[in-house]
Amino acid sequence: MNNLLKNWKTISLVLLISLLPESPKAQHHTDLEATEIVRIAVDKTLGKTVTTNITMKVIRPRWTNEIRFKIWSEEYVKALILITYPAKEKGQTYLRRHDDLWYWLPNIQKTIKLSSSLMDQSWMGSDFTNEDLLNKSSFLNDYQHSIGSIEDLNGIKCYKIHLLPKPDAPVVWEMVHLWISMEGFDQLKAAFFGENGQLVRTMTADEIKNFGKVSIPSRIIMEPAAKPDHRTIIYINEFQTNTLIDDSFFSIQNMKKLK
Repeated sequence: MNNLLKNWKTISLVLLISLLPESPKAQHHTDLEATEIVRIAVDKTLGKTVTTNITMKVIRPRWTNEIRFKIWSEEYVKALILITYPAKEKGQTYLRRHDDLWYWLPNIQKTIKLSSSLMDQSWMGSDFTNEDLLNKSSFLNDYQHSIGSIEDLNGIKCYKIHLLPKPDAPVVWEMVHLWISMEGFDQLKAAFFGENGQLVRTMTADEIKNFGKVSIPSRIIMEPAAKPDHRTIIYINEFQTNTLIDDSFFSIQNMKKLK
């Protein structure tokens, strides 16, 4: 009888513990796991420096526009974009150094300094923003992370990560949901939310392609929620990480010389 009572007390204690809220230590461990997942995914496409060659198609109900450009970037500190097509915009460059942003117009030989408040504005009439292309914000450094669930995305098992901005982080989104593949740690989908939790746009990525030592999605589609007949597709043609780029490359003088 005493043994039965003792066993019952033990079982009751186990049940009681299982019903208690998750401990802060356990919650913190979950946050670390989520952050590490994001870190691995970001490291695949970041590196010390990145050089890319891109084709962008802006698709609208009555027209489609194609833009080709190159991007050189150094982490989240510096970025330089050179437009190579179409002929009308060829030679235009965008430069970001920390919080400063410049725009070079070769046709009129003029450099314009842009306000950092324009980072969330459309880039070249597309559904991507200046911030998207010039890498001002970081999924890794500017957000707090937690694992929402494990979901199947087009037959691929993914971590669904919830991202909330850190205090005073230079971001425009109130919340981001990020789907990262469990096997390859590829960023396959992102949902961006504005005020009141309203979905503003969705980004999807597919067509995994090998670029030397790294395999990443080579097609990225951005679709605004309020305009389902609008979308912009980016095709990554070339992708190199950790190439040697001198600091003088990211300068106003150099942005005028690139062709």
